Amino acid sequence: KEGGGAAGGPAAAAAAATDGSVSAAFSALRDEGRCAVIPYLCAGDPSLEATAEALVAADANGADILELGVPYSDPLADGPVIQAAATRALAGGAKLQGVIDMLAGVSPKLSAPVVLFTYYNPIIAYGARDFMAAAKAAGASGLLVPDLPLEETDTMRALAEEAGLETVLLVTPTTPVERMAMIAEKTQGFVYLVSVAGVTGTRTTVATGVEGLIEQLRTVTDKPIAVGFGISGGEQAKQVKEWGADGVIAGSAFVRALGEASSAEEGVAKVGALAKELKDAVA
Repeated sequence: KEGGGAAGGPAAAAAAATDGSVSAAFSALRDEGRCAVIPYLCAGDPSLEATAEALVAADANGADILELGVPYSDPLADGPVIQAAATRALAGGAKLQGVIDMLAGVSPKLSAPVVLFTYYNPIIAYGARDFMAAAKAAGASGLLVPDLPLEETDTMRALAEEAGLETVLLVTPTTPVERMAMIAEKTQGFVYLVSVAGVTGTRTTVATGVEGLIEQLRTVTDKPIAVGFGISGGEQAKQVKEWGADGVIAGSAFVRALGEASSAEEGVAKVGALAKELKDAVA
């Protein structure tokens, strides 16, 4: 519906502008009866400058929420495409502070809220409280830590809340229902439903069983559910929306579009085109 301009339509953009939270963006989307498009980009691949331009392109072409991955040397949850991107970004000198500085520079140009995707160790090394404050000051709205143990979530979430950040938690196909309920209770903004057990990556078909997982989650929470891991194009996004998801997350497809392009300019253009494809598919 929206080829450019304010990402996510007037209501979503207005909500994000007034509140800036992930929750507000989802609330506005629900009011409009729309599904969120959530691209993931690995910061620093091929460069931090290109990442900033790609965030702007995704935002302008309809992204409702942006996930920004901090490259890490041991990314347990990531598939080969994102691992390779992280390796290239680290080799190119991308560090946590550089990612935060880049975000600070680009966030005023974005209307979609940004969720920082980072592993636990870099936060601890930075100093958790300092990290939260720096991330918020740079323009982040949320935080996703894939290897954060549920038992330590309360402490981390309290620090994030203190800084004004929402903490998004993951549910996988192997998560028992009782634990699913606990995660759904503690998550903020939305529940991130990993559609395939194992690492991330693009797949030509979305794993069967996602529909059942969404239904299962609905029995324990009324929070928005966004499905990720394995969504690479419009057809899959449309399918996931039809199964009842409130949001679709695409990582490897965006990372490949930007990081494997022949030039940064071409990569940025591809990111914009992919965001628009997903947006049109779930419109």
